[in-house]
Amino acid sequence: MAEPEPAPDPVQRTVGSASRLWASELARAGIEHASGEVRRLMAGVLGLSPARLLAESERPLTSAELAALSACMARRVGREPVSRILGWREFYGRHFAITSATLDPRPDTETLVEAALEIARAEQWVTPEAVGSPSILDVGTGSGCILTTLLCELKGARGVGTDISPEALGVARANAERLGVGARASWLRADGLESVPGPFHILLSNPPYVRSGDIAHLEPEVRRFDPAAALDGGEDGLELYRRLAPQIARIVPGGWALLEVGYDQADAVAAIVAAALGREVVADMRTYRDVAGKRRCVAVKTRAEAYAQKCLGLSEAAR
Repeated sequence: MAEPEPAPDPVQRTVGSASRLWASELARAGIEHASGEVRRLMAGVLGLSPARLLAESERPLTSAELAALSACMARRVGREPVSRILGWREFYGRHFAITSATLDPRPDTETLVEAALEIARAEQWVTPEAVGSPSILDVGTGSGCILTTLLCELKGARGVGTDISPEALGVARANAERLGVGARASWLRADGLESVPGPFHILLSNPPYVRSGDIAHLEPEVRRFDPAAALDGGEDGLELYRRLAPQIARIVPGGWALLEVGYDQADAVAAIVAAALGREVVADMRTYRDVAGKRRCVAVKTRAEAYAQKCLGLSEAAR
């Protein structure tokens, strides 16, 4: 009597069937857009473009590929973000390495980059004659995605990225070098602006702005995997803006400061900056919206002469 055929492997071994199985698992775990998440993970692990992944849907997975992908899917079911599983995040069309020491860059932050590019062009800091400009300071650089992106887009620019974490600065330095702009970037361990020398044309920062009491209610992908120091903005989420605002005119006299803000914080941050600088020092103030239409960036231009006169007046009053 013939032996019965062995039962089929419960985990199908083609690219397409395995992806459908894992998409169901992720959906049951409460993860939105599960199919897209599976495609990103599979493309990253297998080294395939999304189009190639689709074309190879009937290709059998090897045992090694299946084991590696199964481990990644288990991590995603545990709510670890895809970018942290893969070790990189796409930002403004480029790949940036991230680690547990860095914030996972969000598409919202691309609003800062777009605003900075618009301002640099309007100020004519990107003409062939403007060698070495604009000079850029990125406060709380994390992975270095903001500064490195701007150095890639503005071929004559130079910049400094600061962070309180030496591990984050190491990641930022490696990203800049891999993307070919390491020679135009410097990295400084610093907390806030007090120890940072100026001047610069542009100051950018994506400071922590989540209210302390709201952190416990964030999605697990954020709450459990982003560095707490990169999230917690104090009781009202505005603590870091209050620290940065008084130093802005010193850092960018006659230049621009661009600050990422929470979706409901633009007016409060603008008021903090205006009060700290004084009406006579603020030459222009505007906001920029993200792709969802939310005001995500507050930008302020300072008057260098007014700032110098203000400092002179303060100095004479102290005598």
